Formats: sequence, C-alpha cells, structure tokens
Amino acid sequence: MHKRVLIQAAGALLALQFMAVPVFAAGSDSSGGGGGGTQTTTKCKKGEVWDKKKKKCVAPQEGMLDDDSIYDAGHDLAMAGRYDEAIAVLSLAANKQDPRILNYLGYSHRHSGRVTVGLGYYEEALRIDPNYTLVREYLGEAHLQIGDLAGAQQQLAEIEKRTGKGSREYGMLAEQIDHFMRS
Repeated sequence: MHKRVLIQAAGALLALQFMAVPVFAAGSDSSGGGGGGTQTTTKCKKGEVWDKKKKKCVAPQEGMLDDDSIYDAGHDLAMAGRYDEAIAVLSLAANKQDPRILNYLGYSHRHSGRVTVGLGYYEEALRIDPNYTLVREYLGEAHLQIGDLAGAQQQLAEIEKRTGKGSREYGMLAEQIDHFMRS
C-alpha cells in the first residue's frame, strides 16, 4: 500500500507543477511589526494577496511574489483553515522543492481530506530535508488519520532521535498518539 500511496502522491505533485492554479487569497506581513497579525487573513479580500513591497493587497500572478512571501501567505491561510486557498497560493512558488512549501501543501491537502496527496508532499519534503521535524510531526498525524499507528510511532522515534523528547514537535505528536491509542 505504501508504494501505491507514494505513486499517487507523486502523480499529484507532478500534476500540480504543470497546472495553472487559480489563487483565491493570500498574503502576509511578516515585516516584524511586533503585533504578530498578518495582512493575509485580515486585510486582503478573496482573490488578493498582500504585497510587502507595495504595502497593499493585489491580485496575484505567477512570479510576482518571492517564495518567502508565498510561504508566509500559504502558511497563514493553512493555519486559518483556508486550505484550498493555501494550496492555490503555495502552488505559485518558483521553487517547487522548498520543503517549507511542500510541508504546507501536505498539511493543506491532508486537512482538506486528501490524506494520500498530503502524504506524498510530506515524503518529498523529508527526502529533501530529513531533519525537518515539523514535517515529521504532521506526517505522523497523517499516519494516525489513516489508522497507521506504527507509522506515527516511527515518526515520533525519528523526531526524538533528532531533537529529543523536549521538542514541541515531539510533544505534539506524542499527545496525538496517546489520544489515538485511548480512542
């Protein structure tokens, strides 16, 4: 089954790289204003992104934003539960191999119910950066979503090996595994 999951996810990755993806909303202001809020989810209406340089919301086009801005916007949208918008924005990244971008594509697909696609993005991110423990936490949660306790425990062991039991990622995944085992 694992090979089939990876093949399906690889196909989805390939398709996304060549598709024109409509963008619904995005943007973030991580210019260090100290307030922690983002322009993405507070100022831009659907179909616009926050342009840090112009300091206003604009209709996005491929190549108009740098990958850091795309990551910030996609992350903010994903954390706000606006997964399809996050996917559309993250798909605009020039560097399709940025593990941060792949991680939040996986996160957004997984939370949209496309767990198999999410698994593929997580696996690709870890192929590029095996020490990215946030990906490992999310991958472990995805394994729990499909009932694969052993897969989740394997990711927990990998996180422990890299950061110890005191890391946020270890604690979050350990809690999810504990909850899974009790339910």
